[in-house]
Amino acid sequence: MDGIGIGVNPDPFNAVVNSHRPTITAIENRGLNFSLLAHGTHVGLPDDELMGNSEVGHNALGAGALINQGATQVQDLIKSGKFGESPVLQEIIGHVRERGSALHLIGLLQRERSVHAHTDHLKAIVDAAAQGGANRIYVHGLTDGRDDPEGSAIDTVRDIEDFLKSHETGERVCMMASGGGRMVMTMDRYWADPEMLKTGWETHVKGIGRQFESGVRAVEAYYRESGNGSDQYCFPFVIARDGQPVGRIKDGDAVIFFNYRGDRAKEISKAFEDEEFTFFDRGAKPDVIYAGLLSYDPDENVPSRYIVQPPDIKGTMGELLAGEGISQLALSETQKYGHVTYFWNGNRAEKFDEKSETYIEITSDPVPEFKFKPWMKAAEIASRTVEEIRRGTFRFGRINFANGDMVGHTGDYASAATAVSAVDLGLHWILPAIEAAGGALIVTADHGNAEEMVEHDSKGNVKYGKNGVAKVKTSHTTNPVPCMVYAPGLKISAAESKSPLTIRNVAATAFNLLGYEAPVYMDPSLIRIEG
Repeated sequence: MDGIGIGVNPDPFNAVVNSHRPTITAIENRGLNFSLLAHGTHVGLPDDELMGNSEVGHNALGAGALINQGATQVQDLIKSGKFGESPVLQEIIGHVRERGSALHLIGLLQRERSVHAHTDHLKAIVDAAAQGGANRIYVHGLTDGRDDPEGSAIDTVRDIEDFLKSHETGERVCMMASGGGRMVMTMDRYWADPEMLKTGWETHVKGIGRQFESGVRAVEAYYRESGNGSDQYCFPFVIARDGQPVGRIKDGDAVIFFNYRGDRAKEISKAFEDEEFTFFDRGAKPDVIYAGLLSYDPDENVPSRYIVQPPDIKGTMGELLAGEGISQLALSETQKYGHVTYFWNGNRAEKFDEKSETYIEITSDPVPEFKFKPWMKAAEIASRTVEEIRRGTFRFGRINFANGDMVGHTGDYASAATAVSAVDLGLHWILPAIEAAGGALIVTADHGNAEEMVEHDSKGNVKYGKNGVAKVKTSHTTNPVPCMVYAPGLKISAAESKSPLTIRNVAATAFNLLGYEAPVYMDPSLIRIEG
């Protein structure tokens, strides 16, 4: 049940609790129930403030073990001294060195909470570029105040500008070129406000904005004029000399977006790479080499280049079952097909064994937003699952209902509740088929989303806008996710655990239900089979 978590805030905006879900309730009543962590360090992310996502969630479910992801992976490479060896980074540095062109680094200047980015990563790129002979390096830095403390932007910008200045030589220019608040420009997500993206494009690429001699002077002016306003709303600015922006992005240049989190990095990546981009008029798009720090959307290959490759994960559940010739089915609609295949199998696109594995993709509906069709392909997925269960061809299946996540992202509460009900109806058809086949069922999720459709403050109270309307939330959550284990032909009980339960425990549980012991490197099973 993709994107269906356990809400912790008692309010009427929980599209899971308030949906029509008799089958989920029935499975809860008949089986064992667990609450599993699916965010932050529990799925290999560097901070427990970080929400889980479908990619790392399916990595964790399929691997059954802790896999370092994203920023953790980058940080480890920096500590080991191997970060600068990235082939993509070396390609980019070589490109600008040979042409005498500029390297532009765009991203969020975070250094305390580091939910989206970290200035250490920016500094590592600058170090590598300078050592590699890049002589024109420009930073386009976005101020925070949303995750990092309010008012911290001035010190962060000063730190970055001092760092950049230390890399300047008689031949090398290394300086800030533009900036502004993260909620004003560049970092839109889910196409909620393309004007933000357009503002970022015009500032970074075209050099349009209020001119200042430095980033520090710009932030000081913002504080003065706004009465110490929030860092995240700082006005767009450019650094200029003699009335001319110092760092416009031009043909032949290279651009790296140094955020590691993908939701607010995807749109600007598409603006640089998509030839058929239509969300705003870019004007003449500069011919540049573009890369992200990480892959922001592997399903859509956004961006096409990234400095740090996804982790190479071995010994996944799919690989081990294929090695034993145990028949497997992976089934979902297009929106999550890559998750039950590529991500489940440890970032591997190919099957491990053509004979024993079957992948089925049901084409998702081409709708502008899934709130207009919240049932998505749940009925088709359920119908095909029942068909395969009755055939008895497969011993193990992994099925993804995308509704809770894809509809949850729209922020439409009524549609999200309908989406959860559509998943429940699919389970209504699958449950008796499982019982008739003498099988077992694990119902869980990769992360939360639909259970929290509005924003909450630190005390759990709903946030309301000036118009008195609750502020819509479209993101994932850090909430735990449900896990129901139903095995009518077996006598099972909850296993004792000294560690917090996470979605990593699911793989070993599935191995047990298949009659096998999981390998020792996997997190232990949730259940104990008696007799």
